[in-house]
Amino acid sequence: MSAVNLRRKTKSRVPVHLRVGLPALLGSIVGIMLISTIGCGPDPLTGQQMQGLTLYQGRCAHCHEENDLALKKIPPDLHAVFKDSTLPSGAAATDVEVRRVVLAGKGLMPAFNGRFTDEQMNALLAYLHTGPR
Repeated sequence: MSAVNLRRKTKSRVPVHLRVGLPALLGSIVGIMLISTIGCGPDPLTGQQMQGLTLYQGRCAHCHEENDLALKKIPPDLHAVFKDSTLPSGAAATDVEVRRVVLAGKGLMPAFNGRFTDEQMNALLAYLHTGPR
């Protein structure tokens, strides 16, 4: 008996509409799952946040990320500064308090008063609100 005749005599217990439709359905589900993950990263930065990123990289990152000054006490990671309700010092994690610390300095951190315009300070705060990226 040939293979063709054998297939004709063997009946599948799975109905035809399921044998044909199930692979198509599974393929569709996988496709939807893949497409739904596109763009799941953080939202793109606004112009103001990009300005803040530039300021952060130029004036903050060398201590708060790279510690290229070999500070014995590592400064806190600023990317999570607004994640909790309080700063590492225990003060409230608000724009007003972060602005005050940046401009007045605290502990080993120097004061940046006169080094940032209001526009730059607002941009830096806007960037810090974006959190870890």
